[in-house]
Amino acid sequence: MDAHCGPAVCLVVLVQMWALVSGQVRYSVPEEAKVGTVVGRLPQELGLEAGDAEARRLRVVWQGRRASVEVSGASGALVVSSRLDREELCGKSAPCLLRLEVLLERPLRVFPVELEVTDINDNAPLFPVARKNISIAESSLPGSRFPLEGASDADIGANAQLSYTLSPSEHFKIEEENSDSRSKSLFLALTKPLDRETVPVHRLVLTASDEGRPSLTGTTELVISVLDANDNAPQFNQSVYKVHLPEDALDGRLVVGVNATDPDFGSNREVVYEIDNFVPASGSDLFNIDGKSGEIRLRGGLDFETVSFYELQIKAKDKGTPPLSGHCKVLVEVLDVNDNAPEVGVTSLSVPVPEDASVGTVVALLSVSDRDSGANGRVRCWVWPSSPFGLESRFAGSYSLVLREALDRERVSAYEVEVRAEDGGQPSLRGSRGVRVPVSDVNDNAPSFSQAVYTVLARENNAAGAELARLLARDPDEAENGRVSYSVWEGGAGATSSGGGWRPASSYVSVDAESGLLWAVQPLDYEELQVLQFEVRAVDAGEPPLIGNATVQLFVVDENDNAPMLLPPPGGGPGLVPFAGGISVEAVAGSESETLWAWAAWGSPAGQVVAKIRAVDADSGYNAWLRYEVLEPRGKGPFRVGLYSGEPKHPNPDWRYSASLRAGMQSAVHVEEAGVLRGGPGGPEQQWPTVSSATTEPEAGEVSPPVGAGVNSNSWTFKFGPSSSKQGGPGELPDKFIIPGSPAIISIRQEPPNSQIDKSDFITFGKKEETKKKKKKKKGNKTQEKKEKGNSTTENSDQ
Repeated sequence: MDAHCGPAVCLVVLVQMWALVSGQVRYSVPEEAKVGTVVGRLPQELGLEAGDAEARRLRVVWQGRRASVEVSGASGALVVSSRLDREELCGKSAPCLLRLEVLLERPLRVFPVELEVTDINDNAPLFPVARKNISIAESSLPGSRFPLEGASDADIGANAQLSYTLSPSEHFKIEEENSDSRSKSLFLALTKPLDRETVPVHRLVLTASDEGRPSLTGTTELVISVLDANDNAPQFNQSVYKVHLPEDALDGRLVVGVNATDPDFGSNREVVYEIDNFVPASGSDLFNIDGKSGEIRLRGGLDFETVSFYELQIKAKDKGTPPLSGHCKVLVEVLDVNDNAPEVGVTSLSVPVPEDASVGTVVALLSVSDRDSGANGRVRCWVWPSSPFGLESRFAGSYSLVLREALDRERVSAYEVEVRAEDGGQPSLRGSRGVRVPVSDVNDNAPSFSQAVYTVLARENNAAGAELARLLARDPDEAENGRVSYSVWEGGAGATSSGGGWRPASSYVSVDAESGLLWAVQPLDYEELQVLQFEVRAVDAGEPPLIGNATVQLFVVDENDNAPMLLPPPGGGPGLVPFAGGISVEAVAGSESETLWAWAAWGSPAGQVVAKIRAVDADSGYNAWLRYEVLEPRGKGPFRVGLYSGEPKHPNPDWRYSASLRAGMQSAVHVEEAGVLRGGPGGPEQQWPTVSSATTEPEAGEVSPPVGAGVNSNSWTFKFGPSSSKQGGPGELPDKFIIPGSPAIISIRQEPPNSQIDKSDFITFGKKEETKKKKKKKKGNKTQEKKEKGNSTTENSDQ
């Protein structure tokens, strides 16, 4: 067959060749040939001449099939009358032969004809579905294969021979495998491990290509879903969470919310939170976490001073099988709040402090601390209240309490010192510590008497051991330094007795060493000792001992312990006193009185001096003031005597005490008669008493001693009433008796101070008419006055 012949020529040749071979007319036509395409020229095959085909009504008869070819009427050629589709006519059968009969009438003849419809590549490969969903576990190992359903091609032969290609993928490839079956096995092979969390779905295009000319292709989409495997642990969005919390944060406060995600799916991604570890372990009581939300909250009180930093290990665990976990850290820094007051402690205390301690002496060592930090922990200190102590900083947090002023235990025996501390927080807090600093005694004070000079009045004749006074010396020191002992200093103090001998003070008085009681060693005798001046010393028991002293002026107060004594007359023998008229009087000495015997002539005139006596009293002052009176018969005898002068005449107005009386009056006053005695630089001052009498008798009056001890006797005077004249004093003793002619007993007595003198104290010896005229008192008084004037004249003439 000529390679260059046209389609009709070739077909004819083919038909002819078939006819020759088999004796049967066979035509071949490609599918999808155009309508009108000549399949074969039947008249020629049948040996008909031109025109016979139409005349003899040459036609094609199909056997049960729709005619796709027909005989052209004029030419009698067999042409394509409708679309020929091999796949429709024959499917996958090969070859595709259509059997038909050619009918020729006049005469009727039937010729069998075979029409082969040849395949052309008019069908692309076709997959069963346009999209194929495939699920593959991400845990599948490389090399795993997953079967695929291949494409089909309606064509046959080479047009149906398919090959497959896959869109580029690093995880998958297409593998084909020949088997005993007519078709190849197609597989999707895994070349690299899958990661659902990286690519959860792979979308690939599978292409099937036939071997036709030109090649046709068909495609399908492979949607590969990677099934999750719990191959991912939960991951926190931060590996470290840093949180700052003030230490006064309230219970329940949110600390931080942690978050972990798991790229897995389903239960593999469900996360549960927990705190895996606490540093320090005490944090377990302060923090908890919500297992679902990851919120960490405070459930206790923070204390910066106890723990200032917490580290929490947080774990997020999924619910896969087996479960996987992720971890992170939460760092909690506690911020200081000024919630701690400064603390002051005493590390060393050296007390008591001697009062002679030098300035700068360290009394105590103190520690000052504040558990807060920064400004909250910076502390300043001072001593309150103001005291002799101050603070010196040794180094940070350590101070010395030192002495800054001299101490005086007698002024302040102990100090209550408060060391105060204040921090620099806002607001600031304070702390304090009290320190008691006792001051120990040093013997720096001598005993001191309450007065430099003590004036002591002591009655004479007191018993030995009688208490005279109590002396008190105070020593403000304490213990042995303030324990005082008393003694009478023998350094020259004493007195000269009336006998002329010198005796030390200790022979008269002594002082109790502990109590300061001054007592008499022996009875005192005013007539021997009137004034004793000595020194009493008070010595403490310190080392060395200190001494204080005081002067004691002891005045012996006269007691009426001596009776008046008659003196012998000048130039006469004992007991005999000459008197006027030549009459002699015998005086008999006694302890209390003297008895005088006198003879007087009967008829002696009234007022005549019968006798004159002299008497003395060893006592002093009032105790030596003598009074004369007639004892028997009391005012009824013929004798009378002047009460003080021994004369019913008056003394001269300018009378003064005699020197002997003045000497006796010094220091001779009863204690109960004493006024105010007070010590002074020159000795005690004494307010002496005043002796008064309210009597209306002519000899009544006042005795006014001067003020002050060591009295100048010249200043003593007797003051009488308006009508009184001067009276003889005790020193100038009465020495005359008036004896009118009858015997009488004359008593010489001491005149007590402040005594009242009434009319009974005067013994009047007058005329007999005086006793008979008692009712005429006024007249008798006037007569008496005249009588006394006469007696005064008589006595003056006698003297």
